[in-house]
Amino acid sequence: MSTVEANVRPDYDAELQKIADYVLGFTIDSGEALDTARHCLMDTLGCGLLALRFPECTKHLGPLVEGTVVPHGARVPGTSFRLDPVKAAWDIGAIIRWLDYNDTWLAAEWGHPSDNLGGILAIADHLSQKRLAQGESPLSMREVLEAMIMAHEIQGILALDNSFNRVGLDHVVLVKVASTAVVAKLMGAGREQLLSALSHAWVDGQSLRTYRHAPNAGSRKSWAAGDATSRAVRLADIAMRGEMGIPGVLSAPQWGFYDILFSHTNKNLALKPEAERKFTFQREFGTYVMENILFKISFPAEFHAQTACEAAVTLHPEVRNRLEEIDRIVLTTHDSAIRIISKEGGLANPADRDHCLQYMTAVPLIFGNLTAEHYEDEFHEANPLIDELRARMEVVEDEAYSRDYYDPEKRSIANAIQVFFKDGSATEKVEVHYPVGHRRRRAEGIPLLVDKFRRNLATRFPSGRCEEILEVCEEQARLESTPVNRFVDLFVI
Repeated sequence: MSTVEANVRPDYDAELQKIADYVLGFTIDSGEALDTARHCLMDTLGCGLLALRFPECTKHLGPLVEGTVVPHGARVPGTSFRLDPVKAAWDIGAIIRWLDYNDTWLAAEWGHPSDNLGGILAIADHLSQKRLAQGESPLSMREVLEAMIMAHEIQGILALDNSFNRVGLDHVVLVKVASTAVVAKLMGAGREQLLSALSHAWVDGQSLRTYRHAPNAGSRKSWAAGDATSRAVRLADIAMRGEMGIPGVLSAPQWGFYDILFSHTNKNLALKPEAERKFTFQREFGTYVMENILFKISFPAEFHAQTACEAAVTLHPEVRNRLEEIDRIVLTTHDSAIRIISKEGGLANPADRDHCLQYMTAVPLIFGNLTAEHYEDEFHEANPLIDELRARMEVVEDEAYSRDYYDPEKRSIANAIQVFFKDGSATEKVEVHYPVGHRRRRAEGIPLLVDKFRRNLATRFPSGRCEEILEVCEEQARLESTPVNRFVDLFVI
Protein backbone atom coordinates (compact mmCIF):
# COMPACT_ATOMS: atom_id res chain seq x y z
CA MET A 1 0.00 0.00 0.00
CA SER A 2 1.49 3.32 -1.04
CA THR A 3 0.85 6.74 0.38
CA VAL A 4 0.96 10.08 -1.37
CA GLU A 5 1.73 13.27 0.50
CA ALA A 6 -0.79 16.07 0.08
CA ASN A 7 0.89 18.71 -2.07
CA VAL A 8 -0.58 21.71 -0.29
CA ARG A 9 1.87 24.60 -0.17
CA PRO A 10 2.06 25.83 3.43
CA ASP A 11 2.16 29.34 4.77
CA TYR A 12 5.61 30.66 5.60
CA ASP A 13 6.88 29.35 8.91
CA ALA A 14 5.79 31.56 11.80
CA GLU A 15 9.43 32.21 12.77
CA LEU A 16 10.14 33.77 9.35
CA GLN A 17 6.99 35.87 9.55
CA LYS A 18 8.00 37.09 12.99
CA ILE A 19 11.35 38.33 11.64
CA ALA A 20 9.82 39.89 8.52
CA ASP A 21 7.13 41.73 10.46
CA TYR A 22 9.70 43.12 12.87
CA VAL A 23 11.96 44.40 10.09
CA LEU A 24 9.14 45.94 8.10
CA GLY A 25 6.97 47.23 10.93
CA PHE A 26 9.00 48.10 14.02
CA THR A 27 9.85 51.74 14.73
CA ILE A 28 13.15 52.39 16.49
CA ASP A 29 12.77 55.17 19.03
CA SER A 30 15.31 54.11 21.65
CA GLY A 31 17.91 56.83 22.10
CA GLU A 32 20.13 54.39 23.96
CA ALA A 33 20.03 51.90 21.10
CA LEU A 34 20.86 54.57 18.51
CA ASP A 35 23.70 55.97 20.60
CA THR A 36 25.10 52.50 21.19
CA ALA A 37 24.78 51.75 17.46
CA ARG A 38 26.84 54.86 16.71
CA HIS A 39 29.62 53.64 18.98
CA CYS A 40 29.27 50.17 17.51
CA LEU A 41 29.71 51.59 14.02
CA MET A 42 32.85 53.44 15.08
CA ASP A 43 34.34 50.43 16.82
CA THR A 44 33.49 48.02 14.01
CA LEU A 45 35.05 50.18 11.30
CA GLY A 46 38.10 50.75 13.48
CA CYS A 47 38.57 47.00 13.86
CA GLY A 48 38.44 46.66 10.09
CA LEU A 49 41.05 49.37 9.58
CA LEU A 50 43.40 47.72 12.07
CA ALA A 51 43.08 44.39 10.27
CA LEU A 52 44.46 45.95 7.08
CA ARG A 53 47.92 45.81 8.68
CA PHE A 54 47.92 42.01 8.33
CA PRO A 55 48.78 40.47 4.92
CA GLU A 56 46.93 37.26 5.72
CA CYS A 57 43.80 39.39 5.74
CA THR A 58 44.49 41.75 2.84
CA LYS A 59 45.37 38.92 0.44
CA HIS A 60 41.64 38.09 0.31
CA LEU A 61 40.46 41.58 -0.61
CA GLY A 62 39.60 43.14 -3.95
CA PRO A 63 37.77 42.08 -7.13
CA LEU A 64 37.82 38.45 -8.18
CA VAL A 65 38.97 39.57 -11.61
CA GLU A 66 41.77 42.11 -11.33
CA GLY A 67 40.98 45.45 -12.91
CA THR A 68 37.21 45.02 -12.80
CA VAL A 69 35.38 48.36 -12.74
CA VAL A 70 31.93 48.38 -11.12
CA PRO A 71 29.59 51.34 -11.75
CA HIS A 72 28.38 52.70 -8.42
CA GLY A 73 30.46 50.00 -6.75
CA ALA A 74 30.50 49.72 -2.96
CA ARG A 75 33.71 50.87 -1.27
CA VAL A 76 35.75 48.89 1.25
CA PRO A 77 36.83 51.23 4.09
CA GLY A 78 40.56 51.80 4.32
CA THR A 79 41.16 50.72 0.72
CA SER A 80 40.66 52.01 -2.81
CA PHE A 81 38.48 49.08 -3.84
CA ARG A 82 35.13 49.74 -5.52
CA LEU A 83 33.37 46.39 -5.83
CA ASP A 84 30.02 44.83 -6.57
CA PRO A 85 28.00 44.74 -3.32
CA VAL A 86 28.35 40.98 -2.86
CA LYS A 87 32.16 41.01 -2.89
CA ALA A 88 32.29 44.30 -0.99
CA ALA A 89 30.18 42.75 1.77
CA TRP A 90 32.62 39.82 1.87
CA ASP A 91 35.61 42.14 2.17
CA ILE A 92 34.07 44.45 4.77
CA GLY A 93 32.86 41.49 6.79
CA ALA A 94 36.29 39.87 6.65
CA ILE A 95 38.24 42.90 7.85
CA ILE A 96 35.73 43.55 10.63
CA ARG A 97 36.13 40.04 12.04
CA TRP A 98 39.76 39.30 11.25
CA LEU A 99 41.29 40.28 14.59
CA ASP A 100 38.43 39.08 16.82
CA TYR A 101 38.14 42.59 18.21
CA ASN A 102 34.57 43.66 17.35
CA ASP A 103 31.49 43.36 19.53
CA THR A 104 30.13 40.16 21.03
CA TRP A 105 26.86 38.58 22.13
CA LEU A 106 26.88 35.66 24.57
CA ALA A 107 23.91 33.42 25.30
CA ALA A 108 22.94 29.85 24.38
CA GLU A 109 24.61 30.76 21.09
CA TRP A 110 27.53 33.13 20.69
CA GLY A 111 28.39 35.57 17.96
CA HIS A 112 29.40 39.03 16.84
CA PRO A 113 26.37 41.00 15.59
CA SER A 114 28.45 43.83 14.11
CA ASP A 115 29.55 41.28 11.49
CA ASN A 116 26.29 42.24 9.75
CA LEU A 117 27.74 45.65 8.90
CA GLY A 118 29.49 44.03 5.93
CA GLY A 119 26.24 43.58 4.02
CA ILE A 120 24.55 46.66 5.45
CA LEU A 121 27.29 49.14 4.52
CA ALA A 122 28.01 47.58 1.13
CA ILE A 123 24.42 47.72 -0.07
CA ALA A 124 23.76 51.12 1.51
CA ASP A 125 26.79 52.65 -0.21
CA HIS A 126 25.91 51.10 -3.57
CA LEU A 127 22.26 52.17 -3.38
CA SER A 128 23.20 55.70 -2.32
CA GLN A 129 25.54 56.17 -5.28
CA LYS A 130 22.96 54.69 -7.64
CA ARG A 131 20.23 56.99 -6.33
CA LEU A 132 22.42 60.05 -6.69
CA ALA A 133 23.17 59.10 -10.31
CA GLN A 134 19.40 58.93 -10.90
CA GLY A 135 18.78 62.31 -9.28
CA GLU A 136 17.33 60.82 -6.10
CA SER A 137 18.29 61.26 -2.44
CA PRO A 138 20.85 58.83 -1.00
CA LEU A 139 20.29 56.80 2.12
CA SER A 140 21.23 58.45 5.41
CA MET A 141 23.44 57.01 8.12
CA ARG A 142 20.32 56.94 10.34
CA GLU A 143 19.08 54.13 8.08
CA VAL A 144 22.39 52.30 8.50
CA LEU A 145 22.17 52.61 12.30
CA GLU A 146 18.58 51.35 12.28
CA ALA A 147 19.60 48.39 10.09
CA MET A 148 22.42 47.62 12.52
CA ILE A 149 20.02 47.69 15.49
CA MET A 150 17.63 45.32 13.73
CA ALA A 151 20.38 42.94 12.61
CA HIS A 152 21.79 42.88 16.14
CA GLU A 153 18.29 42.14 17.45
CA ILE A 154 17.53 39.29 15.06
CA GLN A 155 20.87 37.59 15.61
CA GLY A 156 20.89 38.18 19.35
CA ILE A 157 17.30 37.18 20.15
CA LEU A 158 17.64 33.96 18.13
CA ALA A 159 20.81 33.26 20.11
CA LEU A 160 19.26 33.68 23.58
CA ASP A 161 17.66 30.23 23.83
CA ASN A 162 18.74 28.42 20.67
CA SER A 163 22.13 26.71 20.68
CA PHE A 164 23.41 26.05 17.18
CA ASN A 165 26.87 25.13 18.46
CA ARG A 166 25.43 22.10 20.29
CA VAL A 167 24.40 20.60 16.95
CA GLY A 168 27.75 21.50 15.40
CA LEU A 169 26.63 24.56 13.43
CA ASP A 170 28.54 27.82 13.43
CA HIS A 171 26.95 31.03 14.63
CA VAL A 172 27.46 32.71 11.23
CA VAL A 173 24.15 31.16 10.19
CA LEU A 174 22.60 33.93 12.27
CA VAL A 175 24.72 36.56 10.53
CA LYS A 176 23.38 35.34 7.21
CA VAL A 177 19.76 35.38 8.39
CA ALA A 178 19.98 38.78 10.10
CA SER A 179 21.88 40.38 7.21
CA THR A 180 19.44 38.96 4.68
CA ALA A 181 16.49 40.51 6.50
CA VAL A 182 17.87 44.02 6.86
CA VAL A 183 19.62 44.14 3.49
CA ALA A 184 16.40 43.12 1.76
CA LYS A 185 14.61 45.94 3.57
CA LEU A 186 17.26 48.47 2.48
CA MET A 187 16.76 47.25 -1.08
CA GLY A 188 13.04 47.99 -0.83
CA ALA A 189 11.68 44.47 -0.35
CA GLY A 190 8.00 43.91 0.25
CA ARG A 191 6.84 41.29 2.73
CA GLU A 192 6.73 38.43 0.22
CA GLN A 193 10.18 39.24 -1.11
CA LEU A 194 11.62 39.50 2.38
CA LEU A 195 10.09 36.16 3.39
CA SER A 196 11.49 34.56 0.25
CA ALA A 197 14.96 35.89 0.99
CA LEU A 198 14.82 34.65 4.59
CA SER A 199 13.72 31.19 3.50
CA HIS A 200 16.71 30.91 1.19
CA ALA A 201 19.05 31.94 4.01
CA TRP A 202 17.79 29.05 6.13
CA VAL A 203 17.73 26.47 3.34
CA ASP A 204 21.42 26.92 2.54
CA GLY A 205 23.69 24.22 3.91
CA GLN A 206 25.10 25.89 7.02
CA SER A 207 28.72 26.28 8.14
CA LEU A 208 30.15 23.71 10.53
CA ARG A 209 32.07 24.87 13.61
CA THR A 210 35.02 22.68 12.73
CA TYR A 211 37.30 25.63 11.97
CA ARG A 212 36.75 27.16 15.43
CA HIS A 213 37.86 24.20 17.51
CA ALA A 214 41.02 22.25 18.21
CA PRO A 215 42.64 20.55 16.43
CA ASN A 216 41.22 22.20 13.27
CA ALA A 217 41.05 25.85 14.37
CA GLY A 218 42.21 28.12 11.58
CA SER A 219 41.82 31.38 9.73
CA ARG A 220 38.46 30.55 8.13
CA LYS A 221 36.92 31.73 11.39
CA SER A 222 38.23 35.18 10.47
CA TRP A 223 36.36 35.37 7.17
CA ALA A 224 33.36 33.11 7.82
CA ALA A 225 31.14 36.03 8.85
CA GLY A 226 32.19 38.02 5.80
CA ASP A 227 31.16 35.05 3.70
CA ALA A 228 27.80 34.90 5.50
CA THR A 229 26.93 38.59 5.18
CA SER A 230 28.02 38.47 1.53
CA ARG A 231 25.73 35.52 0.89
CA ALA A 232 22.92 37.54 2.47
CA VAL A 233 23.34 40.29 -0.12
CA ARG A 234 23.21 37.71 -2.90
CA LEU A 235 20.08 36.05 -1.51
CA ALA A 236 18.32 39.38 -1.01
CA ASP A 237 19.11 40.27 -4.63
CA ILE A 238 17.73 36.92 -5.82
CA ALA A 239 14.51 37.50 -3.91
CA MET A 240 14.19 41.05 -5.24
CA ARG A 241 14.26 39.57 -8.75
CA GLY A 242 11.09 37.63 -7.95
CA GLU A 243 12.50 34.24 -6.99
CA MET A 244 9.97 32.10 -5.15
CA GLY A 245 10.62 31.19 -1.52
CA ILE A 246 10.47 27.95 0.44
CA PRO A 247 7.65 28.50 2.95
CA GLY A 248 8.26 25.41 5.10
CA VAL A 249 12.03 25.70 5.13
CA LEU A 250 12.19 25.25 8.90
CA SER A 251 9.30 22.94 9.68
CA ALA A 252 8.95 20.59 6.69
CA PRO A 253 9.03 17.00 7.98
CA GLN A 254 12.22 15.16 6.97
CA TRP A 255 13.40 17.93 4.62
CA GLY A 256 13.28 21.07 6.78
CA PHE A 257 15.97 22.79 8.84
CA TYR A 258 14.61 21.48 12.14
CA ASP A 259 14.66 17.82 11.11
CA ILE A 260 17.88 17.92 9.11
CA LEU A 261 20.15 20.32 10.98
CA PHE A 262 18.63 21.06 14.38
CA SER A 263 17.71 17.63 15.72
CA HIS A 264 20.91 15.59 15.69
CA THR A 265 21.68 14.12 19.09
CA ASN A 266 24.40 12.00 20.63
CA LYS A 267 25.31 10.94 24.13
CA ASN A 268 27.16 14.22 24.71
CA LEU A 269 24.26 16.50 23.78
CA ALA A 270 21.34 17.20 26.09
CA LEU A 271 18.89 18.66 23.59
CA LYS A 272 15.17 19.25 23.88
CA PRO A 273 12.68 16.43 23.19
CA GLU A 274 12.15 15.88 19.50
CA ALA A 275 8.69 17.48 19.50
CA GLU A 276 10.18 20.69 20.88
CA ARG A 277 13.20 20.97 18.60
CA LYS A 278 12.32 24.30 17.10
CA PHE A 279 13.35 27.84 17.88
CA THR A 280 12.07 29.49 21.01
CA PHE A 281 12.01 33.23 21.60
CA GLN A 282 12.78 34.44 25.11
CA ARG A 283 11.52 37.94 24.32
CA GLU A 284 9.96 39.94 21.50
CA PHE A 285 12.12 41.75 18.95
CA GLY A 286 12.90 45.33 19.88
CA THR A 287 16.20 47.04 20.71
CA TYR A 288 17.38 44.85 23.60
CA VAL A 289 20.47 43.39 21.95
CA MET A 290 22.06 46.64 20.82
CA GLU A 291 21.40 48.16 24.23
CA ASN A 292 23.14 45.22 25.93
CA ILE A 293 25.89 44.48 23.41
CA LEU A 294 29.36 43.62 24.71
CA PHE A 295 32.22 45.72 23.34
CA LYS A 296 35.74 44.37 23.13
CA ILE A 297 37.73 47.32 24.32
CA SER A 298 40.81 46.18 26.22
CA PHE A 299 42.00 43.13 24.31
CA PRO A 300 41.68 41.55 20.83
CA ALA A 301 40.69 38.27 22.44
CA GLU A 302 37.77 35.85 22.29
CA PHE A 303 35.23 37.38 24.64
CA HIS A 304 35.06 34.56 27.16
CA ALA A 305 38.70 35.39 27.98
CA GLN A 306 38.36 39.17 28.36
CA THR A 307 38.07 39.12 32.14
CA ALA A 308 40.88 36.56 32.40
CA CYS A 309 43.13 38.93 30.45
CA GLU A 310 42.17 41.79 32.76
CA ALA A 311 42.94 39.68 35.83
CA ALA A 312 46.28 38.69 34.31
CA VAL A 313 47.21 42.33 33.69
CA THR A 314 46.37 43.06 37.33
CA LEU A 315 48.69 40.26 38.48
CA HIS A 316 51.53 41.14 36.08
CA PRO A 317 53.42 43.54 38.41
CA GLU A 318 53.40 40.91 41.16
CA VAL A 319 54.57 37.97 39.04
CA ARG A 320 56.74 39.47 36.29
CA ASN A 321 59.98 39.00 38.24
CA ARG A 322 58.98 35.54 39.53
CA LEU A 323 57.86 33.82 36.33
CA GLU A 324 60.43 31.03 36.63
CA GLU A 325 59.27 30.39 40.21
CA ILE A 326 55.66 29.65 39.26
CA ASP A 327 54.50 26.19 40.25
CA ARG A 328 50.94 26.34 38.95
CA ILE A 329 48.30 28.81 37.82
CA VAL A 330 44.64 28.17 38.61
CA LEU A 331 42.15 29.61 36.13
CA THR A 332 38.59 29.61 37.45
CA THR A 333 36.01 30.13 34.72
CA HIS A 334 32.54 29.27 33.37
CA ASP A 335 31.40 26.31 31.31
CA SER A 336 31.25 28.10 27.93
CA ALA A 337 34.88 29.18 28.19
CA ILE A 338 35.89 25.61 28.94
CA ARG A 339 33.96 24.25 25.96
CA ILE A 340 35.14 26.87 23.48
CA ILE A 341 38.63 28.09 24.30
CA SER A 342 40.33 25.86 26.87
CA LYS A 343 43.17 24.11 25.02
CA GLU A 344 46.21 22.04 25.81
CA GLY A 345 49.07 21.12 23.49
CA GLY A 346 50.48 22.88 20.45
CA LEU A 347 48.86 25.90 18.83
CA ALA A 348 49.22 25.90 15.07
CA ASN A 349 48.47 29.48 13.97
CA PRO A 350 47.27 32.92 15.16
CA ALA A 351 43.63 31.88 14.85
CA ASP A 352 44.36 28.92 17.12
CA ARG A 353 46.07 31.14 19.69
CA ASP A 354 43.38 33.82 19.90
CA HIS A 355 40.93 31.08 20.85
CA CYS A 356 43.08 29.60 23.62
CA LEU A 357 42.19 30.72 27.15
CA GLN A 358 45.57 29.66 28.51
CA TYR A 359 47.53 31.51 25.82
CA MET A 360 45.48 34.68 26.28
CA THR A 361 46.17 34.52 30.00
CA ALA A 362 49.88 33.69 29.80
CA VAL A 363 50.79 36.61 27.53
CA PRO A 364 49.48 39.43 29.79
CA LEU A 365 50.89 37.67 32.86
CA ILE A 366 54.32 37.85 31.23
CA PHE A 367 54.12 41.13 29.31
CA GLY A 368 51.36 43.12 31.01
CA ASN A 369 49.25 43.44 27.84
CA LEU A 370 47.74 41.50 24.94
CA THR A 371 47.70 42.85 21.35
CA ALA A 372 46.97 41.39 17.93
CA GLU A 373 50.70 41.08 17.25
CA HIS A 374 51.05 38.73 20.21
CA TYR A 375 49.28 35.98 18.26
CA GLU A 376 51.66 36.02 15.31
CA ASP A 377 54.00 33.07 14.65
CA GLU A 378 57.18 35.14 15.08
CA PHE A 379 56.16 36.37 18.52
CA HIS A 380 55.08 32.94 19.69
CA GLU A 381 58.29 31.28 18.52
CA ALA A 382 60.44 33.93 20.19
CA ASN A 383 58.78 33.46 23.59
CA PRO A 384 58.79 29.81 24.71
CA LEU A 385 57.86 30.89 28.25
CA ILE A 386 54.27 31.33 27.06
CA ASP A 387 53.85 27.60 26.46
CA GLU A 388 55.75 26.79 29.64
CA LEU A 389 53.19 28.76 31.65
CA ARG A 390 50.32 27.21 29.72
CA ALA A 391 51.56 23.78 30.78
CA ARG A 392 51.32 24.85 34.43
CA MET A 393 47.70 26.02 34.21
CA GLU A 394 44.70 24.29 35.75
CA VAL A 395 41.29 25.28 34.38
CA VAL A 396 38.33 24.70 36.71
CA GLU A 397 34.65 25.64 36.49
CA ASP A 398 32.87 27.71 39.11
CA GLU A 399 29.19 26.75 38.79
CA ALA A 400 28.14 30.17 40.08
CA TYR A 401 30.08 31.78 37.21
CA SER A 402 28.21 29.52 34.76
CA ARG A 403 24.81 30.36 36.27
CA ASP A 404 25.49 34.10 36.15
CA TYR A 405 26.64 33.77 32.54
CA TYR A 406 23.18 32.57 31.50
CA ASP A 407 21.19 34.83 33.86
CA PRO A 408 19.53 37.47 31.61
CA GLU A 409 19.74 40.04 34.41
CA LYS A 410 23.48 39.50 34.92
CA ARG A 411 25.11 38.00 31.80
CA SER A 412 28.46 38.03 33.52
CA ILE A 413 31.60 36.64 31.86
CA ALA A 414 33.57 35.88 34.99
CA ASN A 415 37.13 34.61 35.29
CA ALA A 416 39.59 34.46 38.17
CA ILE A 417 43.33 33.79 38.34
CA GLN A 418 45.55 32.77 41.21
CA VAL A 419 49.27 32.07 40.87
CA PHE A 420 51.05 29.62 43.19
CA PHE A 421 54.84 29.65 43.56
CA LYS A 422 57.28 26.82 44.23
CA ASP A 423 58.13 28.17 47.72
CA GLY A 424 54.51 27.70 48.82
CA SER A 425 53.48 31.34 48.54
CA ALA A 426 50.68 32.55 46.29
CA THR A 427 49.07 35.69 44.94
CA GLU A 428 45.58 36.73 45.89
CA LYS A 429 42.83 35.30 43.73
CA VAL A 430 42.02 38.10 41.28
CA GLU A 431 38.40 37.85 40.13
CA VAL A 432 36.70 39.90 37.40
CA HIS A 433 32.99 39.37 36.69
CA TYR A 434 32.29 41.96 33.99
CA PRO A 435 34.68 43.21 31.29
CA VAL A 436 35.02 46.89 30.50
CA GLY A 437 32.80 46.52 27.42
CA HIS A 438 29.83 45.17 29.41
CA ARG A 439 26.72 47.32 29.83
CA ARG A 440 27.38 47.41 33.58
CA ARG A 441 30.71 49.15 32.84
CA ARG A 442 29.46 51.16 29.85
CA ALA A 443 30.22 54.59 31.35
CA GLU A 444 33.79 53.47 32.01
CA GLY A 445 34.10 51.80 28.63
CA ILE A 446 32.83 54.36 26.08
CA PRO A 447 35.72 56.86 26.47
CA LEU A 448 38.12 53.93 26.08
CA LEU A 449 36.21 52.74 23.01
CA VAL A 450 36.54 56.18 21.41
CA ASP A 451 40.28 56.13 22.16
CA LYS A 452 40.48 52.70 20.55
CA PHE A 453 38.74 54.07 17.45
CA ARG A 454 41.12 57.03 17.33
CA ARG A 455 44.15 54.72 17.49
CA ASN A 456 42.76 52.47 14.79
CA LEU A 457 42.03 55.42 12.50
CA ALA A 458 45.64 56.54 12.88
CA THR A 459 46.89 53.23 11.49
CA ARG A 460 45.38 54.13 8.11
CA PHE A 461 44.79 57.88 7.77
CA PRO A 462 46.67 61.15 8.34
CA SER A 463 45.73 63.21 11.38
CA GLY A 464 43.53 65.64 9.46
CA ARG A 465 41.35 62.86 8.05
CA CYS A 466 41.16 61.20 11.47
CA GLU A 467 39.82 64.38 13.02
CA GLU A 468 37.31 64.84 10.21
CA ILE A 469 35.98 61.31 10.75
CA LEU A 470 35.81 61.81 14.50
CA GLU A 471 33.89 65.06 14.14
CA VAL A 472 31.20 63.28 12.13
CA CYS A 473 31.05 60.20 14.35
CA GLU A 474 31.07 61.83 17.76
CA GLU A 475 27.84 63.82 17.31
CA GLN A 476 24.72 61.66 17.03
CA ALA A 477 22.56 64.10 15.06
CA ARG A 478 25.34 64.92 12.61
CA LEU A 479 26.12 61.26 11.94
CA GLU A 480 22.47 60.32 11.47
CA SER A 481 21.91 63.08 8.89
CA THR A 482 25.07 62.32 6.88
CA PRO A 483 24.42 60.66 3.49
CA VAL A 484 25.89 57.17 3.36
CA ASN A 485 28.03 57.88 0.31
CA ARG A 486 29.52 60.97 1.97
CA PHE A 487 30.29 58.99 5.10
CA VAL A 488 32.03 56.21 3.16
CA ASP A 489 33.98 58.86 1.21
CA LEU A 490 35.79 59.64 4.47
CA PHE A 491 37.17 56.10 4.65
CA VAL A 492 38.41 55.75 1.08
CA ILE A 493 42.13 55.72 0.38
